[in-house]
Amino acid sequence: MKRTRLGLFGLLVVALLFAAVEPALAQSINERMITNLNQSLLYVAIPITILVEAILIYTVVKYRNNDDPQPTRENRRLEITWTITTAIILLFVGLASFVVLANPYISLVPDAAGQQPQAQQQVGADLLINQSGATAPTEGDAVEVEIIAYQWGWTFHYPEAGVNSSSTLAIPNGTDVYLHTTSTDVIHAVHVPELGLKQDSIPGQYNTIKTNATETGSYQLYCAEFCGSGHSGMLANMTVLPPEEYQTWLDEQESSGGNASAGGNASSNSSAIGAVSAKPA
Repeated sequence: MKRTRLGLFGLLVVALLFAAVEPALAQSINERMITNLNQSLLYVAIPITILVEAILIYTVVKYRNNDDPQPTRENRRLEITWTITTAIILLFVGLASFVVLANPYISLVPDAAGQQPQAQQQVGADLLINQSGATAPTEGDAVEVEIIAYQWGWTFHYPEAGVNSSSTLAIPNGTDVYLHTTSTDVIHAVHVPELGLKQDSIPGQYNTIKTNATETGSYQLYCAEFCGSGHSGMLANMTVLPPEEYQTWLDEQESSGGNASAGGNASSNSSAIGAVSAKPA
């Protein structure tokens, strides 16, 4: 009876742990893939942890009064079993991680050396800075945004519409979006945790993030790389809008002069745009 109760208690603990790691509704393809990978790895790790801890506790309790311990006897079957089991677990972890990490939404690989000039020509013609590293979209209806980081703020440049913003990064939901990020001074990092986005902004080059937001809403964007005394205030809103509202937002920014800023950010935003535009190719 005691063993039965312990077994039921163990099953209850496992069920609660599984419920605790059940992910919420994903806000983007990036976030969903990362969450699903973490969940899959937890489903493997939790039973192993419980098994190891159960064996450890059992051994400590059973042999706590043993004053004459004897060396363990060789058990070849047991050694082969746990060696094969470990190999299978590691193979699963490796393959599951590779499938996610190799996906363009998680790690967008720059175009091959032979294709890079063409991709750079497709992307760089409308960007404020002519630098290498930007990856051209493969989808005809994809949206491109240039994210320029500087101490201590952001410039969000929409090449097709000629719109600039310093406070809001707006994108349409259900559409592939390419974010080309760079910096004018030191290393920064674009980070939107709720959408599973993070990428370094490095002076002299572009890093491209590919994303597809599935849920509308406003999400916090901030710099994740310490960049000086104003680092903590380097914030912005990433707003995901329905396609119709996104187009309306672009039209409003164009009609207002193509520079969407908030409060005192207007002067710093204009200065940053002028600085990067003046940089040599």
